[in-house]
Amino acid sequence: MSTKDEILQRLRSNTREQYTMPDFSQLTPITFDDPVAEFKKKTTTIAGAKLLEMKAGDSLDAIVRQAYPDAKVIASNLPGVEAQLNPDSATVEELERVDVGVIEGKIGVAENACIWIPQTMKERAICFASQQLVIVLRADGIVNNMHEAYDRIAASGDYFQQYKFGTFISGPSKTADIESALVYGAQAARGVTVVLQ
Repeated sequence: MSTKDEILQRLRSNTREQYTMPDFSQLTPITFDDPVAEFKKKTTTIAGAKLLEMKAGDSLDAIVRQAYPDAKVIASNLPGVEAQLNPDSATVEELERVDVGVIEGKIGVAENACIWIPQTMKERAICFASQQLVIVLRADGIVNNMHEAYDRIAASGDYFQQYKFGTFISGPSKTADIESALVYGAQAARGVTVVLQ
């Protein structure tokens, strides 16, 4: 028996009262007339991220360089980005000194500005250790709510084929636990820019 199974067995044996799950069949998830417009609005307000829109003919590398002109170390495995480090070949230690990480998001959620990031690189540290994070997202990947996002994740088996990991990210890392002072970059990137294609 694994440690996990042993812990779960102990928890089950000490459960005194059990409650049935509520009936969610009547739940109507939130929808929007224009999910893309709602996602844009929530990204820049609630999530606290920057939003840049990519037009036909724009260079992703030029957009990143213009947004972060002082960046010395850029990490990415996306085509069209001239990066000094590739998270498919770099070590975690190397990725700790990244100024800007450029990654791809697959699903954007209009209700809360979360973006689903499946691990499409060997070292996922790029998502959390970069000082600034750029997430490239296609507009046709935006859904209304988390229900639709999870349905889309479940329908697409390819999100977990190689690395079996994914996460939702919405905006820069922040906390106000310490003396009620808001601190950015406490657990991950200090800033997030969403590049909408």
